[in-house]
Amino acid sequence: MPKGTGASSAAPRNQLTPEDWIKAARNLLVSRSIDAVRVEVLAKELEVTRGSFYWHFKDRDDLLHRMLTAWRDEATEQIIYRFERRGLAPRELVRDLLTLPFRGTAAQEAASTELAIRAWARREERVRQVLDEVDAKRLSYIAQCFSALGFDIPEARARAFALYSYELSESLLSNQGTTAQKEERRACMERLLLK
Repeated sequence: MPKGTGASSAAPRNQLTPEDWIKAARNLLVSRSIDAVRVEVLAKELEVTRGSFYWHFKDRDDLLHRMLTAWRDEATEQIIYRFERRGLAPRELVRDLLTLPFRGTAAQEAASTELAIRAWARREERVRQVLDEVDAKRLSYIAQCFSALGFDIPEARARAFALYSYELSESLLSNQGTTAQKEERRACMERLLLK
């Protein structure tokens, strides 16, 4: 379609960025499995030649490493930064963290990606190490919130683990219960964690 005739503003297929490849790889990881994330499959999905892949990546391993790094940064570093930037008081921050699993399509997509990463981590040690790093960073951040509320370190860590386990469970069991039941569970966790 010629320019100016309603053509999509997306880059032409021959001008894909590394992020386009990473996004497509992540979609395959979520919809199929890590085994499906192959150069030839991605090229077909993106409607380009396999050769264009090598403008951005050395090989499949390079793509997988960069996809995992991008997920780690998005799922941990950027989220913590956004929370910090808002400057919420610790009690409000804990309440806000409890709502993460219920934030619409973005939360569902994040949960699907995380579940796929966790499945991948059961098969590959390097992925397991990144996942362990992410879990530790998140738990540490949440524990700091509870410490700021006056809980001693062991209690802050235990409450952080409970909150984090709750978030993971709500993501895993996202189809369990009505909206009202989910809100009841969230409110119950808030009462338990903040008393």
